[in-house]
Amino acid sequence: MSAHFSINETLLWTLKGLLILIAALLTACGPPALQEREASLALTTQEGSGTLLGQALAPLAGQHVGLSGVVPLSDSLDAFAARMLLIATAQRTIDARYYIWRDDITGNLLLDALHDAARRGVRVRLLVDDNGTSGLDDRLALLNAQANAEVRLFNPFPFRAFKPLWFLTDFRRLNRRMHNKSLTIDGQATVVGGRNIGDEYFGATQDVAFADLDIMAVGTVVDEVSHDFDRYWNSQSAYPIEQLVTAPDTREAQALEKEEAGTLALPKAQAYLRVVRTSGLVEDLLAQRLAFYWAPVRMVSDDPAKVLGKAQPQTMLTARLMEILETPTRTIDLISPYFVPTQQGVQAFGQLADQGVAVRILTNALEATDVAAVHAGYMKYRKPLLERGIALFEMRGNHEVNKPREKAGPFGSSGTSLHAKTFSVDGERLFVGSFNFDPRSARLNTELGFVIESEQLADRASRAFDNMIPRFAYQLEQDAEHGIVWIDRSADNPVRLTTEPSASFWKRLAIRFLSRLPIESLL
Repeated sequence: MSAHFSINETLLWTLKGLLILIAALLTACGPPALQEREASLALTTQEGSGTLLGQALAPLAGQHVGLSGVVPLSDSLDAFAARMLLIATAQRTIDARYYIWRDDITGNLLLDALHDAARRGVRVRLLVDDNGTSGLDDRLALLNAQANAEVRLFNPFPFRAFKPLWFLTDFRRLNRRMHNKSLTIDGQATVVGGRNIGDEYFGATQDVAFADLDIMAVGTVVDEVSHDFDRYWNSQSAYPIEQLVTAPDTREAQALEKEEAGTLALPKAQAYLRVVRTSGLVEDLLAQRLAFYWAPVRMVSDDPAKVLGKAQPQTMLTARLMEILETPTRTIDLISPYFVPTQQGVQAFGQLADQGVAVRILTNALEATDVAAVHAGYMKYRKPLLERGIALFEMRGNHEVNKPREKAGPFGSSGTSLHAKTFSVDGERLFVGSFNFDPRSARLNTELGFVIESEQLADRASRAFDNMIPRFAYQLEQDAEHGIVWIDRSADNPVRLTTEPSASFWKRLAIRFLSRLPIESLL
């Protein structure tokens, strides 16, 4: 009996000790004190003029003083090739920041490219949001240990294991994330848009892939992006990775390098690289054959203090957008994968429609979205929007099944989810960036994008609603009983659906339940 009680007593004290330890950890929920960091600044366009990119772009910039040259990157393979080939061209600096960086084929290919750049003497600065680096601590630390390379984690979690646990202790801070995406080379060229780093963004998966949009830009706007990167890099939320992750020792580094080499040698990685090598995008850029749209371009970005709840309202991206875009008078064509307009948005769109502005909106259908909770937040606004005269379209989930292989990636794709964030105003101005029309983008996350004063590009966006979008999206209408009807025009004869397409009764019930929860401010 005494031995029995001794075992139980030991177990009890062990459990008590664990509970005390957990309580202590949960109490110490904030990030570590930010240690002194070495300040660094981006290379300006003028300072990088002697690089390979600078020499190739100088004649073009001289012909378009005060303007920026932009190239839309809608194809996933072109978007990846642009990043890989620009990194390979870099001679002095690479500044990269992303919300998500996956431990997969494209993520590891790009990490390897950054390693190579650092080895040849290029200064590499990589800033990643700490919520989107699952499984990458060791590899990021390995890059950071490389001479010329430095990695910082934005708004980090205090401990590396069980990250979701820390939302329970410091939710107000950790719920705010850096959603910005940019890659800038030698102060000469930058890529900004909606894509994170991962196979689903670059057509390297057989699973659902994202239909997305980036802009490659040269000219005056590049210095704006470089300055904005410095704001984030030197902000109070950017932590050197060595404060949070132990650097690998020699043996660990060798093992990681061997693992990385094995990953890159996989048939899937090699197949993807073979397709990417066919891209002539950067070759055409260096040879001055690439067709740019030259136009006034302004960068809009949130103050990084937004994640600390300390940004002033006038420093928010939304305030800058309203200031630049002014009041639409003819048209708004909006594409947003996560669209939660709120009552305020419905009222604003409705007032514009009352004034004769044609408003058209494309978002994901339930069958296409990757975040069901956001669809639940959006669905309650469909009827009010339709009643105010807004044209609503929802992207189908399987419209690219028969897409030609050369444009679907080497592995094809079983379906597509909308991920592009763009809108055009009056056929004159176009926004492309990371900003979603939802409360999270407006109030919680930091965002980044371009406002491009180009009738050609704005007209392209408008014509997509006229021609392309009806072929791969449902158009929503109301029937005589004020119920919602989804019209599928992908075939010769339109099909009218009266329930959420491709959704079971139980899924519709679950979404309806979610829509009644008080979670809109988090979406």
